[in-house]
Amino acid sequence: MNTYLTLKSLHLLGVIIFIGNIIVTGWWKVMADRTKNPLIIAFAQRQVTLTDYIFTTGGVILILVTGIGNAVLHDMDYLNIVWLAWGFWLFILSGVIWALILIPIQIKQAKMSQQFSKDGLIPDNYWHLGRLWLFFGILATLLPLLNIYWMVFKNN
Repeated sequence: MNTYLTLKSLHLLGVIIFIGNIIVTGWWKVMADRTKNPLIIAFAQRQVTLTDYIFTTGGVILILVTGIGNAVLHDMDYLNIVWLAWGFWLFILSGVIWALILIPIQIKQAKMSQQFSKDGLIPDNYWHLGRLWLFFGILATLLPLLNIYWMVFKNN
């Protein structure tokens, strides 16, 4: 079996899982928040956290292992070939935004949602964090979408 094509197929599967999850998760969270219903929001917040752990992390692992693995196995210098380097660094930047900003916000909002699912009072800080999450979430989603450009329209 052709190792390059196998790894490329797994890489594409990782991209589909990753990008699909970050877009759909963002959509469901925004729609749940718009209801202003504490029970719906609390449920959605738990699912955002859970799906990030399962699908976003799973997609990231597949993308990194297969992308870097394919590059290394086929003597492609992914830090110096322009399209690979752009893809790599945009992906890393998106990951930094998730790790340093989005995940901590999600954890805070998840803890808040446990409380307001019981008492029905959504604190103002939840909405403030939600606006930050939306802004940085859009940014962290656009960066990997730019990777699609670099991966499809590659120029050596």
